[in-house]
Amino acid sequence: MLGNPAHELPHRIGFLVVPKFSMIAFAGAVETLRLANRTSGQNLYQYRVLSPGGTPVCASNGIELTPDGGLDEASSLDTVLVCSGVDVQRYRNKAVDSYLRRMARKGADIGAICTGSYILARAGLLDGYRCTIHWENLAGFIEEFPRVEIANELFEIDRNRFTCSGGTAAIDLMLNLIGRQHGHTLAAAIADQCMHDRIRDQHDRQRMSLPARLGVRHPKLLAVIESMEQNLEEPLTRTELAQSAGLSTRQLERLFRKYLVRSPARYYLELRLDRARLLLLQTNMSIIDVALACGFVSASHFSKCYRDFFGRTPRKERGVPSEFDPADGAPDTVTAGAK
Repeated sequence: MLGNPAHELPHRIGFLVVPKFSMIAFAGAVETLRLANRTSGQNLYQYRVLSPGGTPVCASNGIELTPDGGLDEASSLDTVLVCSGVDVQRYRNKAVDSYLRRMARKGADIGAICTGSYILARAGLLDGYRCTIHWENLAGFIEEFPRVEIANELFEIDRNRFTCSGGTAAIDLMLNLIGRQHGHTLAAAIADQCMHDRIRDQHDRQRMSLPARLGVRHPKLLAVIESMEQNLEEPLTRTELAQSAGLSTRQLERLFRKYLVRSPARYYLELRLDRARLLLLQTNMSIIDVALACGFVSASHFSKCYRDFFGRTPRKERGVPSEFDPADGAPDTVTAGAK
């Protein structure tokens, strides 16, 4: 498999691209393989681009890519990598599912870049395997595939399945696989060519650290925000948050006002609404289920907060206007209490 010492060269890899795929992740993976050949002076990897029907595919940045061929022309590959990007949860293609299952039965390695894990999971190819996906899609993936073992890692290599979180993580995934197959010296030389200052491990963070994201380094404030991010479904009270960081509630309020120019309650609400938006866009969960998953116990309260923050109701976020939307003044027919 890709990642084990090579017995036969070149290793034949197919990049299966679907509409709105991530160009940065795709290019990162392909360029790493190209540089492996160039740096080694050998034809270690042979790669081709595939699409259903062999038709051109548009990336999420609007650039159209012309593939080398269709799925029916790509049965003799050692590895297939699915490349996708935004709106993958809406993508359905039975021919792709059948092709991937057929290649898996033939013993090919199966991988995914960025959100390609969605496609592998729907095809049943991640059952019993550990995988990862872009952090923005993590919550929706967990809700849709509760039986798949998902991790918030930069990339995952589990036997003959490998997945990565997207972006520049595709470079690190390929460098690690190349290093396993042809040695660290080659992988390091490729990283140097990419001006990639180090080869990241799978356990490196997907996201920037909290201090880097927020521009804040106050340790107690960061501890509170971390607690908030870890408790979105069952929000902690202001007192619980303050006590967890060894603060009084007054000190907690002052810290948020000073560094984030908002109250703790407001910041917490924004975190929960951001999570709700991802679930609305990436899953088929009902409005009330999204509300409950983000710490709201009333569909009407959730819809009102959502509209106040984003300027549109949850139903309109999905492009499904309804005369029964609680935030538009209709009766709240489904509630789980009051908040």
